[in-house]
Amino acid sequence: METKHCFKCDRVLARTEFYRHPETADGLLGKCKECCKKDVRENYAKRREYYLWYDATRNRTPHRRKALKKKSEQARRKKAEYSLRYAQKHKHKRRAHLMVQRAVASGLLSKKPCSVCGATTRVDAHHEDYSKPLDVEWLCHKHHMERHFPPPPKTPPVPKASRWDKKRERP
Repeated sequence: METKHCFKCDRVLARTEFYRHPETADGLLGKCKECCKKDVRENYAKRREYYLWYDATRNRTPHRRKALKKKSEQARRKKAEYSLRYAQKHKHKRRAHLMVQRAVASGLLSKKPCSVCGATTRVDAHHEDYSKPLDVEWLCHKHHMERHFPPPPKTPPVPKASRWDKKRERP
């Protein structure tokens, strides 16, 4: 194992304890990783106001705005493609969802509080049976997700004793 001397802390360490640096003769930085981290922490503490300002303003530069806009357009396109695939795969569910939306918009159906906790914000229509599209249970988002994805049990299940365990218990 090769070693190298850190000029900052004056220790001799393994070469793996130094960051790479392509412009030095041996290809490694002259100070160890721990000293680099310490220097970065001290610099950030000393220039904290500047870094806060920099982080707050850097996304406002034209090239960053353009990149963020491109990224958001890609995300929007990806979501639209997913929605289209979902609608094609689950036509009966999509039909029921649209019928509920139209019924609420026309006043035929009105949103009610959550049947579990009584919350009135972010209330979703839950279908037990998609063949009855207007027969829905109103649930807040939290309870709707719990209905579809129940939380795991808090205690692990106790394994059942096998017939081999019973044989071992006999004297």
